[in-house]
Amino acid sequence: MEESYELVTVGSWILTLIIFSPLVGAVLLMLPPRGDDVSARRSALFCSLVTLGLTVMALSLFYKAEPKIRGGETDFLLTHSIPWIVGDDPETPTIDIGYRVGVDGISIWLVLLTSLLMPLAIWSSFSSIRTRVREYYVLLLLLQVGLLGVFCAMDLLLFYVFFEFTLVPLFFLIGIWGGPERRRAAGKFFLYTLAGSVFTFAGIVYLAYYSFTTQGHITLNIEELTQMGQEGFLPPNVQWWLFLAFAAGFAIKVPLFPFHTWLPLAHTEAPTAGSVILAAVLLKLGTYGFCRLSIPMLPDAAFALAPTIAVFAIIGIIYAALAAWVQTDVKKLVAYSSVSHLGFCMLGLFSLKVAGVNGGVLYMINHGLSTGALFVLVGCIYERYHTRNIHEIGGLARQMPWLAFFLIFFTLSSIGLPGLNGFVGEFLVLLGAATSGTTFDGRAAGPLGFGYVIPAALGIILGAVYMLWMCQRILFGPVIEPPHTPDLSTGLTKDLTRREISILAPLAMCCVFIGVYPKPMLDTFEVAVRQHILRQGASDKVAEVTAEAHP
Repeated sequence: MEESYELVTVGSWILTLIIFSPLVGAVLLMLPPRGDDVSARRSALFCSLVTLGLTVMALSLFYKAEPKIRGGETDFLLTHSIPWIVGDDPETPTIDIGYRVGVDGISIWLVLLTSLLMPLAIWSSFSSIRTRVREYYVLLLLLQVGLLGVFCAMDLLLFYVFFEFTLVPLFFLIGIWGGPERRRAAGKFFLYTLAGSVFTFAGIVYLAYYSFTTQGHITLNIEELTQMGQEGFLPPNVQWWLFLAFAAGFAIKVPLFPFHTWLPLAHTEAPTAGSVILAAVLLKLGTYGFCRLSIPMLPDAAFALAPTIAVFAIIGIIYAALAAWVQTDVKKLVAYSSVSHLGFCMLGLFSLKVAGVNGGVLYMINHGLSTGALFVLVGCIYERYHTRNIHEIGGLARQMPWLAFFLIFFTLSSIGLPGLNGFVGEFLVLLGAATSGTTFDGRAAGPLGFGYVIPAALGIILGAVYMLWMCQRILFGPVIEPPHTPDLSTGLTKDLTRREISILAPLAMCCVFIGVYPKPMLDTFEVAVRQHILRQGASDKVAEVTAEAHP
């Protein structure tokens, strides 16, 4: 009886507490007495740790109630709904738009990723941010609100509000605390993402209008709209236009080739914490949008356009790998590697097979851990030498053994060494793409095939080449340092400090755990993929429609 009470009360409000606890922290940081910079840093870190604690509690509640998903009783857990925009008669509303939140086996892990990385990003900024300290941490906490809201939203308008809100704090984080070209980088980031989002909003408006003309009421309930798409209430021609509208916003956010040009500049100019959150979480808003909305809600269009998207993903994998290979700025090299890695996520998602989608989602988590850690390491190097130019630093392994250990570890994780997290995701993505043209998992044949695997595998080889080349130039050979001595006035030692080691160690442990035993995550992914994203009936129906159109 007590357990049931806990799930009804705490479980129904836990996601709201998670989403808005950083907002409470941001407000408290701005209230008087404001205190000094040290208190601001500690307060921001404490607030982010509270959010992490709430997320761990939510994960525990999720696992307690997960049998409801496996039994087919519901697709989402920890749900909560408050009417937001409704018609005159609450019993039969003509407008059904509300504050709806919930998580499934995919979004709960993305919420945990966000809650884990934010305190580490805040902690990594303790020695690097010296001006407008309080405002900096307020913006980081506000950014966390938007990210958590996207992963928990179950109403399309609420999803869009949080999706767009993330632009504002990151724009200021890059524009105020970024590098020499911070204003150009911030402006390019804002304009690119906003331009794509305008088309996404147009798609949302049309979807609301279409639900009114066909269902008799306006709804933006994601579960209801998904059911409409999978049961044939959205004709293929409508799905095509809606898919393109959504893709305009999501593809830029991923970023999918050729909409990637804003990302390297934004990464290069952003402060360390901004780069960590941008790479590890913000880019996942695009892949999550495809996974949560475009594929399950618009299955006919997703099936028909999957080969085209897969081609762009593979082009992005190879092009970004080649571009990373010739970079002399370490941060820009890691930025281009993000474009290449996110191409694998898209390839896995649009294989439209359970193995591939599982791999794509796991790749999202793995990329967040590995690339986030690499950006932390790049920030550590820059704080000491005030340069990221590969030709100006070298032989650091002799003087900085801890830096060398973590840089090699996360490089191996990023390139998919067996036993670490990257390998599992890459294997499942390639497996999903290779078997997409067959009835491998009991469903209708998917849109891809083995021909997509060979060029994608070339991207893995290139990734190993440019990442290991980077490690070789920075860590080994003769010692090369800039003419000026490292700035140790901030309290940094030559090698990594205990604070920096403590930031990287949890990420390293997560990489090992996922690489050795990914089953707990993959089990929850598979249930969500089979019951919500790739429902049996919808998958078979799409294959039948395609076969009739192309006999």
